[in-house]
Amino acid sequence: MPHKYDSTPINNKAHDKRVKLTETDVESIKNDYENGASIHSLSKKYNVSRRTIQFKLFPEREEHAKKLYAERRKDQRYYSKDKHRDYIKKHRQHKKELYENGTLKIEEDDDQ
Repeated sequence: MPHKYDSTPINNKAHDKRVKLTETDVESIKNDYENGASIHSLSKKYNVSRRTIQFKLFPEREEHAKKLYAERRKDQRYYSKDKHRDYIKKHRQHKKELYENGTLKIEEDDDQ
């Protein structure tokens, strides 16, 4: 039986490890790019890939990449059960730590 925190989403983006840039970072990136900063320098400044910076500056590129990914994904070339299992295990451990620290609040269902 899964723990209660397994099905509870992490609503606070500060604790979600999947989020690389905050909204203020994205606004700052757009402002810096308009003022002449290069994509390479921005990627080093925010410690993310150049591709991530490009996706934030040009959302149409991200949409195009998602479409291509969806087409290529059909043959399972990007999926590894071992990697997926490891990522899920790490994510659950992170959520458990957040729960034990009191950061992750569990919403009780009225159905139970």
